[in-house]
Amino acid sequence: MSKNPSGVAPPPHVFEPEFIDGVREIFERRILFNALLGLQISAISPEHVTAQIAMRPDLIGHFAHNRIHGGVISAGLDAMGGLAVMAAIGARHLDEPVLARLHRFAKLGTIDLRIDYLRPGIGERFELRAEVLRLGSRVASTRMGFHAADGKLLATGAAAYIVS
Repeated sequence: MSKNPSGVAPPPHVFEPEFIDGVREIFERRILFNALLGLQISAISPEHVTAQIAMRPDLIGHFAHNRIHGGVISAGLDAMGGLAVMAAIGARHLDEPVLARLHRFAKLGTIDLRIDYLRPGIGERFELRAEVLRLGSRVASTRMGFHAADGKLLATGAAAYIVS
């Protein structure tokens, strides 16, 4: 974190409750596929976002091992990359009203997505994390992780999103 001329670190961005509620509404309820996956936001900041998915029988990809389907992992990480970009855009435009910032998300779309499956997804709950590596005027790059409840990394993702 850089410091201003007085040598004091600037305060971190804090989103308004209305912005957080609006992002939750879009991410968890209006994007119906996210609701189908059961994605629930745990934390949102301009630098990092986290969410949870609870394992359910309809998310099983391998019935004999009770593993979560790879498509759930991929879709969840893609959604998280988008959420991280939403947070970064929201922080970049703090001078705008909340509704104007939320409206900016209508232009967001995935350009490229890469997922690496590292370990089988077995467990009752999973944590998904994402951060923006670069937010340009037209494209954002992200890094994501899919973790077991004990924190073990099960899959990683990297993506690019159109933001304009």
